[in-house]
Amino acid sequence: MIRSEPIKPHLDQEVTDLILPTAWKSGSLKYGELKMLAEGGTAKLFLTKDKNLNRTVAYKTLHTDLRNSDVETKRFLREARVTANIQHPGTLPVYELGRDREGQLFFTMKKVDGRDLRKILQDLAQEVPEVVEAFPLPRLLDILIQVCQTMAFAHDLGVIHRDLKPANIIIGKFGEVYVLDWGLAKVTGTASIIDKDVQPEPEKKDLQLTPVGRHYGTPMYMSPEIAQGDESIDARSDVFSLGIILYEMLTLKSFVEGEDIIEIKKKLLEETYPLPREKSAQMFIPKDLEAVCLKALKKRRHKRYQSVTDLLADLQKFRHGEEVSVYWYSGWEKLSRWNHQKAYWLVAGLAGLAGAVIHALFGG
Repeated sequence: MIRSEPIKPHLDQEVTDLILPTAWKSGSLKYGELKMLAEGGTAKLFLTKDKNLNRTVAYKTLHTDLRNSDVETKRFLREARVTANIQHPGTLPVYELGRDREGQLFFTMKKVDGRDLRKILQDLAQEVPEVVEAFPLPRLLDILIQVCQTMAFAHDLGVIHRDLKPANIIIGKFGEVYVLDWGLAKVTGTASIIDKDVQPEPEKKDLQLTPVGRHYGTPMYMSPEIAQGDESIDARSDVFSLGIILYEMLTLKSFVEGEDIIEIKKKLLEETYPLPREKSAQMFIPKDLEAVCLKALKKRRHKRYQSVTDLLADLQKFRHGEEVSVYWYSGWEKLSRWNHQKAYWLVAGLAGLAGAVIHALFGG
């Protein structure tokens, strides 16, 4: 994840107009001191300064003990190149890919001041006041809509993420929404990067984290087809993961839990998924939004939304007060919605009329 304490940049002419030396530095030599920002199972993330441009960037590199791992090296390179080529507002700009003086791979990208969705959902579940105020359900849905827009763009390029989860979604301090960690991405027409010598281990681990050296994503957020080892997965696998994220937004609880990956797989493949309103009976969950969630979470992919674009369309309809495609509205619900919309437009019309009258009476 990319998080840091807010740093207010200070730009002035003295800084922006500095002469670039004739013997300017390139590659890893142009970066200043590396300050640890975050550490995951396969890589470390640092903050550093690009001395030529005088800006702070995020600097990512593999753990030293993985530098000779063919699988992790390929994933690292794929993450950098896939992220760089999905040139969308919902992905981080990649600035450079290279090797340092010791031959270690690195790439640099935009530094983001913000927090990940996993932490936001945890704080909401703990009823942290400022987070509850800042992230009501409509705001969470707006975040998910932005994620869906990014994924629709990626899918159009033939890229499937395969590891979508709240921890891989960063919300910037100014409302930006980024999808991170494309190291497990599958590019249409290419083989998966799989370590065939390493098999899933049944012991209990943090099932919200992506395992090292595996071809599947995070156990708690993987689709049924990934759980059963289907190599012919398509964009509908990401649709399922997005459904899980929506489920957790609605319930503030995990979609599926288990002691190990074997139990997780069993629940994903064999058991009936609990309805959001059953999981969190104390929370108000709109029935049509629940229907959208359940459509994305169909076990069989041909019964799900057939594209992220279809899921996105229903999420946008819900946010605009329109009827979603996967829910049957009763006559009473239609009447209630009609009355609500009529009242909205009546209030808006009266406000406009009042403004016109005030302008006529007191305007110049």
